[in-house]
Amino acid sequence: MDKILILDFGSQTTQLIARRIREIGVYTHILPGDIDYEPGFLDSVSGIIFSGSPSSVYQEDAPVPDKAWYETGLPLLGICYGFQRMTADHGGEVLSLEKNEYGRSKVSFQKESPLFKDVPDGFLSWMSHGDSIKKLAPQFNLIAESEHHIAVGFWEDKNIYGIQFHPEVSHCEYGNQILENFVCGISGAEKSWNMDAYLAEVKDEVASQTGEKDVLLLISGGVDSTVVGALLLKALPPEKVHLMYIDTGMMRKDESAEVEKILLTLGAQNLYLIDAEERFLSALAGVSEPEEKRRIIGDLFITVQEDEIAKRLSGDYMLAQGTLYTDMIESGKGVGKKAQVIKSHHNVRSPLVERKREAGLIIEPLSKLYKDEVRQLGRNLGLTEAIVGRHPFPGPGLAVRIPGDITKDKCDILREADAVFISQLKERELYDKIWQAFCVLLPVRSVGVAGDAREYGWVVAMRAIISRDGMTADVYPFEMKDLLEISSLITNSVRQVGRVVYDVSSKPPSTIEWE
Repeated sequence: MDKILILDFGSQTTQLIARRIREIGVYTHILPGDIDYEPGFLDSVSGIIFSGSPSSVYQEDAPVPDKAWYETGLPLLGICYGFQRMTADHGGEVLSLEKNEYGRSKVSFQKESPLFKDVPDGFLSWMSHGDSIKKLAPQFNLIAESEHHIAVGFWEDKNIYGIQFHPEVSHCEYGNQILENFVCGISGAEKSWNMDAYLAEVKDEVASQTGEKDVLLLISGGVDSTVVGALLLKALPPEKVHLMYIDTGMMRKDESAEVEKILLTLGAQNLYLIDAEERFLSALAGVSEPEEKRRIIGDLFITVQEDEIAKRLSGDYMLAQGTLYTDMIESGKGVGKKAQVIKSHHNVRSPLVERKREAGLIIEPLSKLYKDEVRQLGRNLGLTEAIVGRHPFPGPGLAVRIPGDITKDKCDILREADAVFISQLKERELYDKIWQAFCVLLPVRSVGVAGDAREYGWVVAMRAIISRDGMTADVYPFEMKDLLEISSLITNSVRQVGRVVYDVSSKPPSTIEWE
């Protein structure tokens, strides 16, 4: 199977590059950008991509690729930092811009290049950089400029290409075409990768990892953990698979009943439903800092699991999780050494989870996939559209949708408001047009009027975004009529809520969840 090798210098979108290339139908493999070169790395490799990075090439601790990568004879493509890295490594100059260049920027071609085959001159690229090229390396040919007359593309006779923009993000016009031009046209890779191939591979991996051990999956009923549950039951004897649902008291309305119904459809033989609301809310009492809330929830998930499983299982066992690419990336677990922490995910950075991972006792069969791939994997496993089409729900539950301290009363208020919002989206046939929608209970109260009385009610923010993979997101453009009517229904149905606002922030600069 042909593959493209990606050297990761710590970019938040390295895995997204891999995702886009897999969409094309070519397998990708990722290595740290500063790893020492070994010839064995090139087995079946058709081309190599240098990723972006939060670093600048002129910083002392900036990641530097082994010079041997330039001598492989394979086509190379540098993206953003990779573009600048190649320039600096070949005698060019990189400098810091006075103003960062973020967002869409029109690209004009300076020379014809196979990298831009079937891409129109003047297409809109997506920029995200604070450095730029002051002078190209002597042997590099300028092939494209941004509308600000900044070099954004080069080509060199040794089949080395560089682009300053990010073709992997969905906002970049013709981004997939540019990647396909490099992957299939310039590198000559054949399209032989698909979800059926991944399913066959991951089933073998799961069976090999577990051996004779039992496997425990903490399952929420959301898409990710449900797909993992279905996968485990396909890959392993059902009696070896144990599904545990922990009700933290921070679940959506009627979540527990829905979860039980879903799990029974999977054919699970070992199903445990644990009510741990009091333990979680007590542990979170008075805690407001987001990372501390995530740490407490992550540790308590494992502690409750260990307490409960001790009653049911003896001996060593594996812990399965529905960890995705995005969870690993945002938690600073990118492949390279320079990955940055955006926010911790309880199933990634919890100290107890880390210890289990170091001991080799964790199975994360979705950690190479994005959400849309997980949904397709679920379909391949035979799950219904009602299950795989559910909006994402964070592992910490409503705790990350209630900025500030967590109480049962706040959870109850948010549950009711969120239920009204989601039910209205379904009734208006908007639910399936939106990637993720939910309500947030803000840590402020606002003066209002109910009848003839003064009220001091909570403020709820509605959030609805559209996305392909969760790495970038735009706000869903509601009709004003829908916003007004849904807002009115929330304030009329949930008496503690006195004001409703709509979050119009995109990702970046915001994240999808509030915490």
